[in-house]
Amino acid sequence: MSVIKKLSISAVRNITDVSIQPSSQVNLLYGSNGSGKTSILESIHMLSTGRSFRSVKIDPLIQYGAESSTLYMELSDGRQVGLSRSRGKGHVLKLQGLKQNNWEEVARLLPVQVLDSTAFLLLEGSPRARRQFLDWGVFHVEPSFVAYWRNSRKCLANRNLLLKSQRLDGEQLAAWDTELCIYANLVDLARKEYFEAFAPVLQETLNSLTGGSGLGLTVCYYRGWPENDPLEQVLTDSLASDRKYGVSQCGPHRADIRIKIRKSNAVELLSRGQQKIAVCAMKIAQGILLSKAAESRCVFLVDDLPAELDSKNRKGVFSAIYDLGGQVFLTSVDQQDYWGAEGKTATFHVEHGTISALSD
Repeated sequence: MSVIKKLSISAVRNITDVSIQPSSQVNLLYGSNGSGKTSILESIHMLSTGRSFRSVKIDPLIQYGAESSTLYMELSDGRQVGLSRSRGKGHVLKLQGLKQNNWEEVARLLPVQVLDSTAFLLLEGSPRARRQFLDWGVFHVEPSFVAYWRNSRKCLANRNLLLKSQRLDGEQLAAWDTELCIYANLVDLARKEYFEAFAPVLQETLNSLTGGSGLGLTVCYYRGWPENDPLEQVLTDSLASDRKYGVSQCGPHRADIRIKIRKSNAVELLSRGQQKIAVCAMKIAQGILLSKAAESRCVFLVDDLPAELDSKNRKGVFSAIYDLGGQVFLTSVDQQDYWGAEGKTATFHVEHGTISALSD
């Protein structure tokens, strides 16, 4: 299991130049609003995935007046990851000093889960949010999945180009349809196998957090086309409609996790606090599966956990996260013991983009 042993951040939002040596267990980052707490979590996420969990735009992350930002982490196994981003010039990612073409290897080294206000998108957002959540889990337990997924995306892109053309090339379409069906079925199989393991773990986690009620949730996997119909036939039957809209309307890119209470979408019936418990349970369940399937541990980035949760539920959620045995980074406006881990927490005070270690 890899954890972050050293973290350095330069020119990210209001953080000019800081370096910390976090605990392998729980790390509390506290300070007033706008002090830079969330930017530290954001930097860890950027190193692990190449993306921010706060914004799709990268340039705003670079400190005002700076041309580039630099991130660096050293893991407990000695491996080192560095990332530099320049305005309008892309990025350079290095692992052990070697330039990486993508984040695949780094992401496997440091699986990161985020619990923040955007986590509600798992319930109230589009299928894309739930599909990304599902694919995160499959990626970390099935090494071949990413190749299947990339190939299916390539096939879909080429199929959609053909659908938009004024004169459809039937032979090319048939060729891409054949390739798409091969990889779509492999993507679907990997997702389905993961979901079959995920669903009971989620139910157990929900029961644990809610005293056995489970909030009445049921979850099911939708693969993106009718369960009993082969994709080849579905693509043939929908060709006229696909041509009309210029896009493939069925396939693995339409997959979803459907979260219900009886016949209604869960988000329509749950309170805001219950929604927070549900999405926390989903993230924790993925952490449990990862530890079982890949013998690894998630790094949990928890931004403002107290919001929408009372004291009892906060401590229940944090206890479940802590029991996973991974590294945790928490933000808070003060040092109050929201999580029941007193004596196990390394504490850092964040103020105006500077960080001071207070205790371990």
